[in-house]
Parts: sequence; C-alpha cells; structure tokens
Amino acid sequence: MGQVTFTGPGALRDFAEWVTSNSFSRVEILVDQHTAEFCLPRLRKVIDWAGDPIVLPVGEESKSIDGLHHVWMNLLDRKIDRHGVLINLGGGVITDLGGFAASTFKRGIPFVHIPTSLLAQVDAAIGHKTGIDVGGVKNSVGTFAEPDALVVDPVFLETLPDDEYRSGMAEVFKHSLIADRNLWDLLDGYRAGRSCPPGWIQQAAEIKLHIVDQDPREQNRRKLLNFGHSLGHAVESVALTKGILVRHGEAVAAGMLMEAWLSNQLGNLAQSEWDAIRERLTRVYEPLSTKLLDPDTGIAFLRNDKKNRNGSILMVLLDQIGKGVIDRNVTEEQCRAAMHAYPGFYSGE
Repeated sequence: MGQVTFTGPGALRDFAEWVTSNSFSRVEILVDQHTAEFCLPRLRKVIDWAGDPIVLPVGEESKSIDGLHHVWMNLLDRKIDRHGVLINLGGGVITDLGGFAASTFKRGIPFVHIPTSLLAQVDAAIGHKTGIDVGGVKNSVGTFAEPDALVVDPVFLETLPDDEYRSGMAEVFKHSLIADRNLWDLLDGYRAGRSCPPGWIQQAAEIKLHIVDQDPREQNRRKLLNFGHSLGHAVESVALTKGILVRHGEAVAAGMLMEAWLSNQLGNLAQSEWDAIRERLTRVYEPLSTKLLDPDTGIAFLRNDKKNRNGSILMVLLDQIGKGVIDRNVTEEQCRAAMHAYPGFYSGE
C-alpha cells in the first residue's frame, strides 16, 4: 500500500475517515510532552480514541536507543500486532523515531506521520527517512520506510511558539537555495515571526516531494536536501555533548551560512549571491554560541557524517542561488576555516 497524503485545512477530518475505513486492529499514538498537551486534544476531537499515548520527553535526547527501546516496550506491553497502526504526532524527533520504531517492530507495522511543527511539515516528515542518533552522531542509524499516511494540517502550526516557527523556516530557505530561485525571491519578504504565507510553505514542501519522488533512496539528486546539514549536524552534535539547547533549524541556518561561504571561497558562488545569503539569514537567525563552533569536536563528528565516502568529506555546495551541487569534496582544513569565519558573518567582516 502506497502512502496516502492528506493536506490543508480539514486534513485531520479526512484522515479520521481513512482510519475508520482501514479497521486497524489497534491504534497507538506516539507524542512528546508538548504535543500531548497542545496537539493530542485536537486529534482526539476527530478520531474515536480514548487510550493513553506513548509519551517521550521533549527534545533531541529522546531520539536515542533509550527512546527507541521505550517505544518498542510500550508496543509490546500494549500487545499491538502487525495489523495495528502507530500514529506519530509531533515534530521531527517524533516522526524520525516513531517511523524507525514502527518499521522495525515485528519487522514492520503500519505507521502514520502527523507533523505538528513547521520544520516537520516541510521537511522531516516527508521522504520516508527514519532514524535515531547514536554516539552523539545525528541520524546515524535508521531505515527508509514509507508511512501509510501523511497528514499535513495547518491547524497544528497555531500551537507553535515563534522560535519553533522560525526554526522551521530554515528548511524553507534551504529548499529555495538548492532548487528554486523564485521562492528565494519571495522569501525576501519574510520577517522573523509568522509572516510566511501558507503558499510559500506549500511550495517548499512540494520541492522536497518532487526531489524525493525522483530519488527515493538518496542515490543522487536527493542529496541536495543535505545542504546546510553537514556542518549544521556537526553543530547539533557538539550541542548534545555540551548540554546546550540548539534548535535544528538554528543549526541548519548556521550550517547554510558556513556552506554558502565555502561555496564562495571555492569559486562556485558569486560574491554578490553570498552577500545576499548572509544578509538574509543573519537578519532572521541570531548567531550561535561560539561554544558550538568547536572545530576539533565538530570535525570529529563530521568524519562520521553519513554522506562521506572513503574517508572524504562530501558536501552539498551552491553554484548559485537556486542551484545546489552534490558530492563536493571539502577538506577538514576548509571546514575548520568555515567554523572560524562564522562569527564574522554577523559582524560584517
């Protein structure tokens, strides 16, 4: 059975009819503490479900072996069989972890993604990737597994604080930089907060859906979606080891700045376009703590990046705004230089 997609206002109601028509033997719902409070009541209004959800703590730390074990044990204790369904109601942590748990439990049970964050609606929940962090390395273990349904309802974006909304916008910027100059031009009107029209969000999601359809298992073009994530994931991994909170979108924004700078330094990206990227991203995103730009620790994590090959660091760079290029070899020295240069992006150096 291929993925069924429900989008737009009313998507939840359409999804509820789909659940009823499929007569699943059991329905379980995975949430974190925030989505249990703010999002689950909205879902309960449309589906006939009176059970207790499986609850994880909020944050990236839950996307771990311990978090995975917690979900598996709950599924065992609740006696869910291969005809039951797991609904993952939350942001990228919940959809990544829940998809992995479902795709491996009893060699695979049906699962549904209901992304509740902007980041998950335009990126994390799209594309059939699941995974957890191991050894502090982001998404180092996981599967490709297609959900039975994807439900993207804008009603959940009303529950987001402004910081989470802005974090999600990083993936909208990313999609424009790698594949759509027109969307980049539209985003010039974005100001931190909630000034992004739904049409821009839909356009960003469609970019990812189109790329995933072309290359579902990331053999070629899908690698473009990793722009900003090589150095961004290194920053996130450093944050995990130091116990510093950094949102995924904030780390990706920093990663895009560093990787765009590298694109310019290596002769790919014109100076005028680098200047435009720096101006726009630094206007929206505050600078990260310099504690997160630890070159020695960051490079150690970067060596384990899943995009590498034969010991070489492979990265997505930009030839121009709207055109990313995959598999560019970048040295450790160049990555160190990007981390050292990052504070200067905000001081205008």
